[in-house]
Amino acid sequence: MDAEIIAVGSELLTPHRHDTNSLYLTGKLNLLGIEVRFKTVVGDDAGRLASVFRTALDRSELVLLMGGLGPTEDDVNREVVANVLGLTLREVPEIIERIAARYARTGRRMPANNARQALVPEGAEWLPNKRGTAPGIWIEHDSKTILMLPGPPPELEAMFDEQCVPRLRKRVPGTPIRTRIIKVAGLPESEVDERIAPLYQPYGNVSTTILSTGGAIEVHLSAHAATQQEADALLDELTDKIEPALGDHIFSTRGETLEEVVGMYLVMRQKTLATAESCTGGLLGERITRVPGSSEYYLGGTVCYSNELKTKFAGVSPKLLESCGAVSRPVAQALAEGIRRKANASIGVGITGIAGPGGGTETKPAGMVFIAVADDRGTEVREFHFPGDRERVRLLSSQFALEMLRRRIRK
Repeated sequence: MDAEIIAVGSELLTPHRHDTNSLYLTGKLNLLGIEVRFKTVVGDDAGRLASVFRTALDRSELVLLMGGLGPTEDDVNREVVANVLGLTLREVPEIIERIAARYARTGRRMPANNARQALVPEGAEWLPNKRGTAPGIWIEHDSKTILMLPGPPPELEAMFDEQCVPRLRKRVPGTPIRTRIIKVAGLPESEVDERIAPLYQPYGNVSTTILSTGGAIEVHLSAHAATQQEADALLDELTDKIEPALGDHIFSTRGETLEEVVGMYLVMRQKTLATAESCTGGLLGERITRVPGSSEYYLGGTVCYSNELKTKFAGVSPKLLESCGAVSRPVAQALAEGIRRKANASIGVGITGIAGPGGGTETKPAGMVFIAVADDRGTEVREFHFPGDRERVRLLSSQFALEMLRRRIRK
């Protein structure tokens, strides 16, 4: 069974709201062996939604619409779907009673426009909403299945898990889609594909996608098989072939973030860490502390933008700053060694650079960053020239600092 998702809501076409529901639904559908072939985002416009819905019906067996089931005039899903399918809308008294009772429990009266949520296309099933007022709608029409779900994620997820998954499980042949994500650092996307394409191309029942994401490359593998165990075995087989081709550039085969992997190594090696950051503004420390339990190995850090604070908090010599400049190899080394010493940590990291867009010179352009990692074996310092805007330079700086840490701790 192929599926198509239509996310409805004008707010999803602005930079202020992200569609996370489709990611959730895709994961759940894949576990059932249903592959999502198309996804569309459309605003609250009846004409455009009707056009999108007709196209979806022509090419997909299962169509899921999210949002557009509220009580206001711009919630048009019920009317559009009924019109396209040639069905009349009927009012379901039980839905009105449920909505009114929900308002009564909070001491409020149900507004009149909530009655719109009780309109259901003739012949459709309505799905109770335990977390909101908008019921879902399940329609079987001309060998197609149409599923209409509320937009708020807590409502959608509960309704889909409890009421839709059992229904769908009875309809699909039970060929699950299993996925594996291999994460790679230190190689460009083109070289990753060059190394592994001869390995994955012979696998007709495994689809491969290679993505570049914030300083890392992700290889997404999706396997189809008769059982979950067979799909996992297929992924294990292909992963075992890919790992030697990419070597120690792989930092995860189970979806862990780079900061999680670094944290695991620090715990395993019983090491502690401290950081001194300039151009990243504390982003490295923030990423490290996203990981639960990071207090076991991360002692803390300092954001030292000014030369005075580089001296005060990380012990960088004023003469060194004057002679070499704040953005330099010697200062990065001094930051790493100084914060390690002051925090009494096993490992110290120092980052200094020019995030841009201004502040650069001909000899020290925007995007130039020095990263140092210091431990009891000495200090490694690397120079980078990162492309992109200020946020990208900061992100890549934190990513490559974590990768330097990973490699250092593994030795």
